[in-house]
Amino acid sequence: PINPEANAAILYREIKSDFQYSEGSIWYLVTDYFERVKIYSKEGFDWANVTIDLYKGTGEDKITGVRGYTYYLDSKEKIQSVKLEKDGVFNQETTKYLSQTKITMPDLREGCIVEYTYTIKSPFINNIEAFRFQEKIPVDKVNVVFKSPEYFRYKTHQRGGVHYNVATTILDRTMSISNTERDEDMRMKTTLHQVNFKEHSHEINLENVPALKEERYAGNINNYTSALQFEMDYMDNPSGGMKTFSTTWDAVARNIYKVDSFGPELERSNYFEKDIDVLLSGVSNPEEKAARIFSYVLNKMNWNNYNGYFTNEGVRSAYKKGTGNVADINLMLVAMMRYANLEANPVLVSTKSHGVPLFPTLNGFNYVVAAVEFPQGTLLLDATNKDAEIGVLKPEIINGEGRMVKKDGESSWVSLRSIIPAVNSIILNAEINSDLALKGKAQSRLTGNYAFHYRFNYKHLGNEAQRKALETQMPQTELSNLQFENLSNLKAPVGLKYDFEAFDYVERIAEELYFSPLIFMTTQENPFKSDTREYPIDFGFPLKDRYIVNIDLPEGYMVKYLPEAVVYNLGQNMGSYRYAISEVGRKLQVSVELSINQSFIAAEEYGNLKKFYELCIAKENEKVVLSKS
Repeated sequence: PINPEANAAILYREIKSDFQYSEGSIWYLVTDYFERVKIYSKEGFDWANVTIDLYKGTGEDKITGVRGYTYYLDSKEKIQSVKLEKDGVFNQETTKYLSQTKITMPDLREGCIVEYTYTIKSPFINNIEAFRFQEKIPVDKVNVVFKSPEYFRYKTHQRGGVHYNVATTILDRTMSISNTERDEDMRMKTTLHQVNFKEHSHEINLENVPALKEERYAGNINNYTSALQFEMDYMDNPSGGMKTFSTTWDAVARNIYKVDSFGPELERSNYFEKDIDVLLSGVSNPEEKAARIFSYVLNKMNWNNYNGYFTNEGVRSAYKKGTGNVADINLMLVAMMRYANLEANPVLVSTKSHGVPLFPTLNGFNYVVAAVEFPQGTLLLDATNKDAEIGVLKPEIINGEGRMVKKDGESSWVSLRSIIPAVNSIILNAEINSDLALKGKAQSRLTGNYAFHYRFNYKHLGNEAQRKALETQMPQTELSNLQFENLSNLKAPVGLKYDFEAFDYVERIAEELYFSPLIFMTTQENPFKSDTREYPIDFGFPLKDRYIVNIDLPEGYMVKYLPEAVVYNLGQNMGSYRYAISEVGRKLQVSVELSINQSFIAAEEYGNLKKFYELCIAKENEKVVLSKS
């Protein structure tokens, strides 16, 4: 009832965590997960697939007790159940620091209910995953209990727009602890003794949690989900004294830099020196050096689709094999830039799917890119992305700010957002046929993230598939003689040329013709529909859309009405829109430019942005009127 359009709903989510003590003076966080999900449609099947991250380092996460059932009603309205078997649970190694257990529930169908449970035993008691209360589908009921012994003190960090209370109580707990040692006869002897201590309990109960609303240009919507995260503040162990865990981003960055698979990898150069010497022979310009090295790594190395800021193969081995994870490739890139006497440093990044960390922690990042400093600014590079020109990052890693780490241990935040706009320039020439179809030719020139988008989506398609894909974006339009340019050449803008015939864009009323001069480029619908908005607007990158349209007037007709020229401005240089149209001889000439100068706009500006788009769209949909001459 809360969301009739939902394709699935979480009927019940239960997460219960407490601490267990093992022989060897090691505390473990043990968390039991239970989830029951109703699947309403095929689009909701993804909610029956679960991916669980398991971390490794000094110790490792262990998963046990994976069980599950799918329930459905048969033709006689009797409940049937299908058990989750072993072939529905499999493990995947991603990096040497992370593995994943994936659960695929069996016998899915519309209307079924799936439920599953599992337990994770983790030694990483100072890096605890956030407890989520909100998803992109409704959550009917959620219960979370987190219990910690009196020796541990945690800070809590709340986020999201759903209000909730955390009920805290202090409980008495008794734990049996075993101790194994040799007796006087040198035989191993295990003794048990009881330990009494206080336990801090945090409990959250919520009902009817609304779905996290999907909105256009929301960036990483998971950053706004309602959740609670625990940060270890300090440990006050009676036998070991007090140990503080709260830290700073500077300390996190320094610790990462010291790890063998990060900082020392940046110091290795003898495996590539001869190749880079040949590559840069006779080159003194810093920008040209950076461009050559980036192109060299981009072409030589292949990404194995694994993230991480620690190397997996190691830079030397990865270079020899020609393949590696993100860190293998981009730390190698930094090392080469430094060898060429460029000011280069790694930048730690959290991808959109990983989220934005609420406090300083080693788990706050899962990616690394290279940064090269020039007098005109900082150039960010990702040599895993073979479809983007130099300085263009893929959308998944444009997620707020990254942490630049320098040799001396200093670190600072750096924006991941491009300051150079992506530009789409279109020139279109058309004429109106006797059957009122518009026929003509068009050519586009795309740069920056626009070019990346076209390379990523069209480079691997054949000509016919390219044509069909483009036609889906141009209603009532048929394309022919389609030709792309520079889909594989990252040093030049992507070009696109085609012939077109567009139908139903010109309307005859009595003896007059009515049409929008932007034809299939006319924006029909405002992407901002809600009256209010809780999230910022994230375009991902600044942009410019430029259209120049020339339309031949049909024989026997003259201009009766042209829309007025306008200029709209959005806030403090956030954006602008220009529309101009004129009659030159027997042609209509239209010039339109939409600019979004700030790719990240605060939610408080949503009303102005929505109105700005309403004005732009209304202008584009105004009709030219031609009458009989």
